[in-house]
Amino acid sequence: MSIYQKFCTEVLDDQGKLTNLSLHYPDDFNFGYDVVDAIAEETPDKRAMVWCNTENEEHIFTFDQIRRYSNQMANVFVQSGIQRGDRVMLVLKRHYSYWFAVIALHKLGATAIPATHMLTTSDFVYRIQSAKVKAIVCTPHNEVPQKLQTALEQCGRKECLVWTVQEDVEGCRNLTREMEQAPDTFQRISTAVTDPMLLYFTSGTTGYPKGVIHDFSYPLAHIVTAKYWQQAQEDGLHFTVAETGWAKASWGKLYGQWLVGSAVMVYDFDNFEPKQLCAVINRYGVTSFCAPPTVYRYLVRKGMPYMPTLRHASTAGEMLAPEVFRKFQQRTGLALCEGYGQTETTLLMANFKGATPVEGSMGTVSPLYNIELRDAGGNPVPQGELGEVVIIPPEGGRQIGIFSAYLDNEAQYRYVWRGGVYHTGDMAYQDSEGNYWFHGRFDDIIKTGGYRVGPYEVENVLMEHPDVVECSVVGVPDTLRGQAIKAFVVLSQNKMPSAQLEKDIKDFCN
Repeated sequence: MSIYQKFCTEVLDDQGKLTNLSLHYPDDFNFGYDVVDAIAEETPDKRAMVWCNTENEEHIFTFDQIRRYSNQMANVFVQSGIQRGDRVMLVLKRHYSYWFAVIALHKLGATAIPATHMLTTSDFVYRIQSAKVKAIVCTPHNEVPQKLQTALEQCGRKECLVWTVQEDVEGCRNLTREMEQAPDTFQRISTAVTDPMLLYFTSGTTGYPKGVIHDFSYPLAHIVTAKYWQQAQEDGLHFTVAETGWAKASWGKLYGQWLVGSAVMVYDFDNFEPKQLCAVINRYGVTSFCAPPTVYRYLVRKGMPYMPTLRHASTAGEMLAPEVFRKFQQRTGLALCEGYGQTETTLLMANFKGATPVEGSMGTVSPLYNIELRDAGGNPVPQGELGEVVIIPPEGGRQIGIFSAYLDNEAQYRYVWRGGVYHTGDMAYQDSEGNYWFHGRFDDIIKTGGYRVGPYEVENVLMEHPDVVECSVVGVPDTLRGQAIKAFVVLSQNKMPSAQLEKDIKDFCN
């Protein structure tokens, strides 16, 4: 029995499609103890993670190893003064140390703050000051330690602890060496399911990034993500491309996958190369794969080898051009399953297991959520009309998987929960078959010549042009139409900008 079955009850229809899922868990649920350690206790040699990098290094970790290494890190943290409620930033790219560190912090009841190594010094200053970060664990590469040290000096936080992994860096402690000297057993620390567990910074349309806080119940909501959208399998190998600094890593590289009994594939790279990615999939026998549409665009345009072990492919994060959907399916036999959610949420909609994937659609609503499309006045819109995606919480109950707070911004939190529902700010419509279609941000709608145009619609057409690799559409002021539509286009390799090509692309969109 997969560990997730201890925490949920599933209701399936005659075709095996999920129609309802209810979660039940103790008030002190902690993913570190109740999932990782529980699996390690029952099946210590069960494969948890397969890791490799571009230098041909390879490590395969069992759940017992994850338990012991996370215990060692937890002991180092405790000995260094990290306690329940403290905030620790993790800037570890795709290195396997991230998994030890984040589980160790969960066990302590500390709040992990994943961050990408691509942040600038000023980005780090903002996050360190806003979150009152007590310690940082970072990669020794990409000048991250140097940027962090400069950031700490600029915000006067020299007392903040900084560890690197694997390599020595001047001014930093070596966490890998310290954990090797620490005990690999750890006494359970009392935590509450309502305690803050993760803090992600997410950018909005205006202002500084918002700190999004998730509590300890958050991992359980990803059972739906892993099993019914990504279709990760018991004893399978799931590969989500995302770097650990992004929330998508929580969706596809850890919680749901381990809950449903699948190992995670981690490929540590800096520069995306389609052939290497496919080689990893084939070398290790990846069974399910999830990546943003950009990756699939490169795969179909660069050519894909036969991938016999791959059983399922999913995508999210940006628009997926129909051309990419069709070409990927032609070459692999797999229909790409799109999904939709936010950093503030878990998976809200998807092309779920048991249903035929619909090209370009976000699919149907997750059984975990009650979702409506509403107009600006808060009224439900008729089928086929645009409305904002809002989540209606269960009466008198907690809405699992939805963030618990914005960091030090109660006013913004109340605003997105105005009227007793959570406002995603995203626009969509529902077709006659019950499928939902993304239409852009609520505040991104372009009003031109009396018409309301979603950037997504225009981008979708542009991406059909064979010479367009990437594009972004915005509204710009126009004296006649109020707003005009402007497109920024990245051309395919060996294509040079020209007046004729610009005309060709415009004509193609007409």
